[in-house]
Amino acid sequence: MTSTPASTEPTKAAEFAGKTALVTGAARGIGKETVALLHARGAHVVALDARPEIALLAAELPGVVTVTGDVTAEETATRAVGTAVDAFGGLDILVNNAGRTLNKPVTHTTAQDWDSVMDVNARGAFLFAREAFRAMEGNGGGAIVSTGSYASTVGLPQGIAYSASKGALAQLTKVLALEGGPLGIRANLVAAGVVETDFLDTFRPDSRAYLASFANAHPLGRVAQPHEIAEVLCFLASPRSAFVTGAVLAADGGFTAA
Repeated sequence: MTSTPASTEPTKAAEFAGKTALVTGAARGIGKETVALLHARGAHVVALDARPEIALLAAELPGVVTVTGDVTAEETATRAVGTAVDAFGGLDILVNNAGRTLNKPVTHTTAQDWDSVMDVNARGAFLFAREAFRAMEGNGGGAIVSTGSYASTVGLPQGIAYSASKGALAQLTKVLALEGGPLGIRANLVAAGVVETDFLDTFRPDSRAYLASFANAHPLGRVAQPHEIAEVLCFLASPRSAFVTGAVLAADGGFTAA
């Protein structure tokens, strides 16, 4: 068994040079951190979000192309992938990061609640993965990485729609890996623990205190920071994980170890 000489190993500083990435849910939190890392490491990046503030990223990170749109719409997926192809000649990396959460017990969860969470977390990821496949299969392959959750493998009280949607995303990832393998397309998912973001701000007035209450549920004794999850997403998108596909990789501070 031989090892790769250190002189030929890609450095993080340029590991995405010449690659084009599309990141959804990119205006804030994990998505914004992922865009920044990909950009810093040489990638051409298309950043998408439903929030109009996504346009500010183009000034903050020169060279990043921004797109505003709803990930649940087929037109958005087609337009975003088309933007990457038109602007940079192809698509090598898709980061399915857009997500929605809901904190309600099952008896208070409406059919509309269920649909809104499933639409973003499962339907949106499917639409973007499908369009990415179409671009990647004629371009020598690529990598699809999705932001999942520990809730895809363990139950989350008062999170029936969210847990089910993240479980669907994990299964979607496995099928993408099976179908993508012969095409040179890898697919993986990061099962994140609780992350310090504004994810719950629109659902709970005490969202920050609620997030902090999860600290001791992680053996590391704290919740994650967005850049820590972004690093794992970038690892799975990079050549450093060239033999990893179909994986549900826990980045949860040990939450699911128990």
